[in-house]
Amino acid sequence: MSFTYDERIDGALPAVDREAFIAQLTSLSPTMEVLHEREDLRPYECDGLSAYRTVPLCVVLPQTVDEVAAVLRLAASRGVPVVARGAGTGLSGGALPLEKGILLVMAKFNRILEIDADAGTARVQPGVRNLAISLAAAPHGLYYAPDPSSQIACSIGGNVAENAGGVHCLKYGLTVHNILRVEIVTIDGERLTLGAESLDSPGFDLLALFTGSEGLLGVVVEVTVKLLPKPQSTKMLMASFDDVEAAGNAVGQIIGAGIIPGGLEMMDSLAIRAAEDFIHAGYPVDAAAILLCELDGAAGDVDEDMESVSTLLSHAGATRILIARDETERLRLWAGRKNAFPAVGRISPDYYCIDGTIPRRELPRVLNGITAFSAEHGLRVANVFHAGDGNLHPLILFDANRPGELERTEALAARILELCVAVGGSITGEHGVGREKINQMCVQFSNDEIEFFHAVKAAFDPARLLNPGKNIPTLHRCAEFGGMHVHHGKLPFPELERF
Repeated sequence: MSFTYDERIDGALPAVDREAFIAQLTSLSPTMEVLHEREDLRPYECDGLSAYRTVPLCVVLPQTVDEVAAVLRLAASRGVPVVARGAGTGLSGGALPLEKGILLVMAKFNRILEIDADAGTARVQPGVRNLAISLAAAPHGLYYAPDPSSQIACSIGGNVAENAGGVHCLKYGLTVHNILRVEIVTIDGERLTLGAESLDSPGFDLLALFTGSEGLLGVVVEVTVKLLPKPQSTKMLMASFDDVEAAGNAVGQIIGAGIIPGGLEMMDSLAIRAAEDFIHAGYPVDAAAILLCELDGAAGDVDEDMESVSTLLSHAGATRILIARDETERLRLWAGRKNAFPAVGRISPDYYCIDGTIPRRELPRVLNGITAFSAEHGLRVANVFHAGDGNLHPLILFDANRPGELERTEALAARILELCVAVGGSITGEHGVGREKINQMCVQFSNDEIEFFHAVKAAFDPARLLNPGKNIPTLHRCAEFGGMHVHHGKLPFPELERF
């Protein structure tokens, strides 16, 4: 049985005898759990983007690589699509299941296999939590640098799939910069090794290609990550501003001075108030914006840079600068930022978190654009940014119970992402495309580029069974979308002149 990619991406699914197929899955291994009752499937109907929900055909929780390979071989033989899922904390619908597809949940692959303190590496299974790696490495004076806000729950396999970052990615990079090797299983059940334990490996850099591929090319079964020594000194300051644009300009001035903070985060007034009410981090609720700047490294360098940054921020218009007195206060300031998403969830029935990246110089302009769009659509937006690397996380507040409000929210999100592209940025920095941003892929890339992405996908997965309907749009979809938005690969953005 075969299906064209155009059909599958927009919802055409195989005609499967459900009971017979589940019986086949169950017979693959006596230790493998297969969920198929409706009430057991409900918890898996969405990932962190709860606006989109689908109950899968079944949920499979393997415990061994052989079980993963057997499931994939059976799926390939029957033309049944497979969506791999980690902890389900993703925010782009990347783990959204299919009604007639397998949801392959890797949660039972949760062991840290080896920590090599001398080499500065750890071998882990994909279901290991991000934070658990640093906790296990701590006795050796080491840690794993990428730290998404969801690090207490998100899994390393999902981090690889989405190329996750975090508040310290400005200095230490994204997942792709902090892994050495991944073991994957292809849709044919073949096990492949991408990368190497050495700093480089021969041939094409398939590890970089695979990282951020959102489950379209294979299923991760093991990851070797880099571990870093804990910095000798770490200091943090919080700067308050009466003007959001001034805070945005200050970000560029810090980087322009040749100082690369470990983390440089920005929050606007709505996000500040929500986080302070929730965490009591000591944020100034009367500020229009705050910058959180952390410096780490050799003690002398950190002290010198802290003095320079404080002076620079004062000249940039900061109304108050607070330097954390000790580790407890530093962690409390970070807790407010890392809990900004759940904090916003306390002040609105629903929120929609988007993810775009822009050149740092465009930060004030895009902030003005978001403010204007927010007013036009009649929806509040709380802004939380990885300001140092231009990665934006606007949170649009809405009520899904009000007719048409989700649609207005999606329209506002699309305008923000398209503005990011128009100023020379990208529709995503770390959350991935998933199902959420698939239309904006048509804005970001030309038809030729999208055809190339399809060719890469086909090299790993010719039948397009792995996570179909995500990440790469069909040219037909882009033609329909482009009739309204895109002309010869260029965006008509006269409204940019307003900002």
